[in-house]
Amino acid sequence: MAADDLAIPSEQPATPFHDLDHYLAIPRVSGLALSPDGRRLVTTVSTLNVKATEYVTALWELDPAGEAHARRITRSAKGEAGAVFAANGDVYFTSARPDPESPEADPVNALWLLPSGGGEARVVLSRAGGVGAVMAAKDAHATFVTASVLAGSTDEENDEERRKGRKDNKVAAILHSEYPVRYWDADLGPGQPRSFAVEPGEEPVPGKPSTVDSAPPLKLRNLTPDAGGRLREAEQVVSPDGKTIYSSFARPLVKADIRSVLIAIDVATGTQKVLLDQEGMSYFPGPVSPDGATLVVMSESDTTPFEAPQVKIHLLDVSGTDIGHANLTPLAHSWDRWAHPCTWLPDGSAVLVIADDDGASPVFRINVAAGAARGSVTRVTPDAAAYTDVVVSPDGLSAYALRSSYEFPPEAVRIDLATGEATRLPAPAARPALQGTLERVETAAADGSRIPAYLALPEGASADNPAPLLLWIHGGPLASWNAWTWRWNPWLLAAKGYAILLPDPALSTGYGQAHVQRGWGDWGKAPYTDLMAVTDAVEQRPDIDETRTAAMGGSFGGYMANWVAGQTDRFKAIVTHASLWALDQFGHTTDASQYWLKEMTAEMAKENSPHLHVENISTPMLVIHGDKDYRVPIGEGLRLWYELLSNSRLAADENGQTPHRFLFYPDENHWILQPQHAKVWYGVVEHFLARNVLGKELPVPDELGL
Repeated sequence: MAADDLAIPSEQPATPFHDLDHYLAIPRVSGLALSPDGRRLVTTVSTLNVKATEYVTALWELDPAGEAHARRITRSAKGEAGAVFAANGDVYFTSARPDPESPEADPVNALWLLPSGGGEARVVLSRAGGVGAVMAAKDAHATFVTASVLAGSTDEENDEERRKGRKDNKVAAILHSEYPVRYWDADLGPGQPRSFAVEPGEEPVPGKPSTVDSAPPLKLRNLTPDAGGRLREAEQVVSPDGKTIYSSFARPLVKADIRSVLIAIDVATGTQKVLLDQEGMSYFPGPVSPDGATLVVMSESDTTPFEAPQVKIHLLDVSGTDIGHANLTPLAHSWDRWAHPCTWLPDGSAVLVIADDDGASPVFRINVAAGAARGSVTRVTPDAAAYTDVVVSPDGLSAYALRSSYEFPPEAVRIDLATGEATRLPAPAARPALQGTLERVETAAADGSRIPAYLALPEGASADNPAPLLLWIHGGPLASWNAWTWRWNPWLLAAKGYAILLPDPALSTGYGQAHVQRGWGDWGKAPYTDLMAVTDAVEQRPDIDETRTAAMGGSFGGYMANWVAGQTDRFKAIVTHASLWALDQFGHTTDASQYWLKEMTAEMAKENSPHLHVENISTPMLVIHGDKDYRVPIGEGLRLWYELLSNSRLAADENGQTPHRFLFYPDENHWILQPQHAKVWYGVVEHFLARNVLGKELPVPDELGL
């Protein structure tokens, strides 16, 4: 073989963020489950398939002690997810991979079991409509699943027949009688979610010889046959003894409005009882205490055009038979944060919660023991990181969680609950290297309000080499730049030499109710002026080039990017993704009109609508939208594009040309989920910014065929 025939490896990028193919290949960790004895942790890891066209998930086992290496415990082309430990240590999960014992069957998302003692996973339940979420009782052999049932089906056999008829006849039509009809990227119906108890069935041939691992097939018992669509997006928990499921339950109201009540489902009888139902309030279940007597409850008040929602947590005594509002006790209501309850300590003395807090989302301990200290809040994790999926060890000395920040993606850690120290556990993949620095910056608004932000600086930024600045505006708007994100990752553009400013203006969470209220109903006022003020402050830095700036945002951030475009010409370019443009149109076409139309009056929507300022837009804009986006429907992007080309100051010329661009995804939704589409997204953004901010020409991705 000639030397010229040998393949020469391409140059290794400085970091994965310097090459989009390397970035997309970074393994992504999500979810965390702890075995009842505290000796095993299971997480889900997503990796690219061989063609780099989609992510495939697998289950990995982690050592809570931090001594053994992480090891993969499932593998298939279809992937596995949703790991849940049973009381005996078995692991349930869902997967659409083929069943080795029924290779001729059409693959569906089935329930699989991986024995605690090791061995091959096996299908324990498969049905035509698939299986959704899985729950298991902590102290009893009781397992539950959520699964879709066609509304008119009488039983499982009839449901399978009806689904086969729709498939064979290529019928996709859905007849609706209620609202909503869509959710994010899903068309709702004709299937409706039901809660099922998973129970042993009958042996096909009693007494027939078999191996020691054989077991009767499992069957489903429908606990909520009359639920209709009320369990869509429901939050559910199961009591430790497996006797009760607590669930949110959608209650329809007049004029297509809706709110959530709290119900208890008796597993033995399927009887449902409404526990909490109050006008103007929605309730959601949190974890159940170890003794089963107390339920943590989250409440969220309805919004009005003048009042932002208030999120609170409570304790509900569920030990008796007559349960209602009289049994509801406020917990830490003087704490000015929106807490999300995670788990109880084993002795029942406290609840661990997470809450956005000043650019982080730490773990907090809330005392629930009777006495003067009840409701007192203690921060457990001191670092500026975001924690999710918090579980606690049986001895109550440690917690385990996924931790991330803008300096590293989610990784499993062990938290010493006495000191708050978090220790990284041996992981399925190494933490990716970064080049650049992350700083916390802030300024003050005209009314004195604090405006905090993160600033990601590229390597080498200095007074002699100032970096161009990108203002990134987060979505939500009730959100915060406080955790790693794969979709909006600043290090990809920092690797290209840009500085990225990540502010939390009015409406952001983690700074108290007043910070949210400052921007409520006035999106074009305090949130906008906060963004401009913090940009002004950062542009004063010697390592920032104030003459080369751009603004970018998605969803609400895209709305704000559109608003910015109509209010100022200070930026060289604007990127607007999945953005709200005409608020009078958006409110009635989004998938959740009942929420939006309570948030602003028609007059407020008109006052804050970017489309009314299109004649002022003189900045080149890159519009990005997915056709399957139901939260911000494609009509917003289409109208924005046409009005930019017909009415902006950079309207199309006599040859139909304009500096504006429209990146359209026919098969993507609110997010760009397919790996190669994400690669195109970043490639087009880099091209657009280089042309308009840096004055350079970079090619667009070859895959666009241009």
